[in-house]
Amino acid sequence: MLNYYQPIDYLVIGHITQDVTPQGLILGGTASYASLTAKALGLRVGIVTAVAPNTSLELLDGIQIHAVDSEFCSTFENINTPHGRIQYIYHVATTLDYSMVPEVWRDTPIVHLGPIAQEVEPNLARNFSNSFIGLTPQGWLRSWDKQNRIHPSEWPEARFVLEHASAAVLSIEDVQGDERRIEEMASAIRILVVTEGAAGCRLYWNGDLRHFSPPQENEVDPIGAGDIFATAFFARLSANHDPWEAARFATFLAANSVTRPGLQGVPTPQEVEQYSIEILD
Repeated sequence: MLNYYQPIDYLVIGHITQDVTPQGLILGGTASYASLTAKALGLRVGIVTAVAPNTSLELLDGIQIHAVDSEFCSTFENINTPHGRIQYIYHVATTLDYSMVPEVWRDTPIVHLGPIAQEVEPNLARNFSNSFIGLTPQGWLRSWDKQNRIHPSEWPEARFVLEHASAAVLSIEDVQGDERRIEEMASAIRILVVTEGAAGCRLYWNGDLRHFSPPQENEVDPIGAGDIFATAFFARLSANHDPWEAARFATFLAANSVTRPGLQGVPTPQEVEQYSIEILD
């Protein structure tokens, strides 16, 4: 783990996970997908997270990581079915708060709050007054039962957190298609994106609503596509201040990501350049 940190452009706060798969445990979580995507976009990236001692983070080479020691890594199992994804959670790592953010990272231009298991303190949203704050709130929108199965849940702090953020991206699955909740969230934040899998996404901005359809791809693994979308969207929006263009760009990258399994779906710098050109054509 690093003890000395350099300034960064993109900070992700959330748990790096270990995901149970037929091939064994693999690295996952919003923090992993988002940080690698931001790196592919040419940004200097840092993560604030919590992991068990001796956890291998080699796949995140080139990314600065401030990792708080925890007894366990957050551990998930994702099962894709024709009717949607079933998730189980077996361990949850240490909760993350503002005191854990290195001083040099507290004015990072883009801060991505990416909880996956209620682990990010909601108050963090008000601690970065000089930053673009992007939210992927799925971890605040879920709970789990005694059998470790994850279910959608209420989010009591929703309006408070959303009002302090610059933009948010969530999945239609996160709220079980509840349009009432989506409308409530859209009313609390200037820019909200709702992703809808192979159907693309919809974007709410200042009372306007537009839909964006992705190119058709051969889906191999959809895990992480939402995090890749969100990171590309936040980075592009922060740079260009055009939500429509940012959504088109993110839609292309996310659609391409499902053609490869796991973290292999993270875009390459070459793909970033390719899609940057395509959306301008």
